[in-house]
Amino acid sequence: MKKSLESRCELCDSPGGDPLWESGYCRIVLIDDPDYPGFCRVILGRHIKEMTDLAPLERTHLMDAVFATEAALREIVRPDKINLASLGNATPHLHWHVIPRFRDDRHFPRAVWAEPSRGRAARHAPPDRDALALALKRRMDQIA
Repeated sequence: MKKSLESRCELCDSPGGDPLWESGYCRIVLIDDPDYPGFCRVILGRHIKEMTDLAPLERTHLMDAVFATEAALREIVRPDKINLASLGNATPHLHWHVIPRFRDDRHFPRAVWAEPSRGRAARHAPPDRDALALALKRRMDQIA
């Protein structure tokens, strides 16, 4: 959905990351963040600001995609923890952040948006993009 020039939305106007999986309803993208390898976003396909603007079955479908993303990341990236967040303050387009966390990352145990707890940690390898896309497809096919 395209918006007027005065109210452009980056998630309406661009993929919002490297597309891993998509349907007409939502898309799952990989974010290029060397501090947080495997950082994904689950983005609603249309411009809606809040979860409660969705019908109950739509909410369930979106959360199924969030949970499938978490499960695929746990399988492929094997993090110590997964963080889920839906903020939308800067970009008021419904999307969820699914962030693999490691005990030695810059912010652990705090949120990735907090002040860093330490300097840059040893880098974890980025996930195998194709393996992650396949794991997502497998999970999303099961819930479709």
